[in-house]
Amino acid sequence: MRPLLEVRGLGKAFGGIRAVDDVDLVHEEGAIRALIGPNGAGKTTLFNLLTGHLRADAGSIRFDGTGIRGQPPHEIWHRGLARTFQIPAVFRNLTVLENLQVPLLSRGGRTLDLLRPPPPVTCEGAREMLARVGLADQAARPASLLPYGDLKRLELGMVLVSRPRLLLLDEPTSGMAPPERRDLMDVIERMVRTLGITLLFTEHDMDVVFAIAERISVLHQGRIIAEGTPKEIRGHPAVQAIYLGEG
Repeated sequence: MRPLLEVRGLGKAFGGIRAVDDVDLVHEEGAIRALIGPNGAGKTTLFNLLTGHLRADAGSIRFDGTGIRGQPPHEIWHRGLARTFQIPAVFRNLTVLENLQVPLLSRGGRTLDLLRPPPPVTCEGAREMLARVGLADQAARPASLLPYGDLKRLELGMVLVSRPRLLLLDEPTSGMAPPERRDLMDVIERMVRTLGITLLFTEHDMDVVFAIAERISVLHQGRIIAEGTPKEIRGHPAVQAIYLGEG
């Protein structure tokens, strides 16, 4: 497999604190990788650098062979690199169905005009994705009325409906009860494998990480301290001491 994402020497400091410090990360197309580390390790900062929400101080970011460091988020999204956030980013004043139409129209260079009916293709694509993420019966409901777990599903659908090549999920199960976590991660794994999407996700729930990740990168104080398979990471002495706990 060839690299879809290649990061070399990436750095970002806030004052005297190096939130991301000389990070190298090579992620192959079609792979599922978890990025783990304690709170404050730099995981969200790294995601913000990859998606253009922050400007790096040093290093390079290549996506599908093209340098994207310094490009704005919307250009990176149009290239096929999309993300979710720890707090679901949805349009709460729109219905569930309208939320999924927004990225479809944006991908086609349009915006959602509530005074005109959207083209049938966006309705069809949005309804298909709602069914895939388990929200088909919520299509007409205002997003503001959805429970937290369904907001997470809606945001996932909004990202997936545009068919990104690389999906970054930032704490996809945060704030959810264990049964909801398992259900959502089952949906995520099924969708990315079915659609052929490459996945990079951060997560604190180690059961979730070891259940679906093929490779794991461990971030500590802004640096990658270990990489490997789930089995290798479980047995890595530095990971046990710093993150997973001795024994």
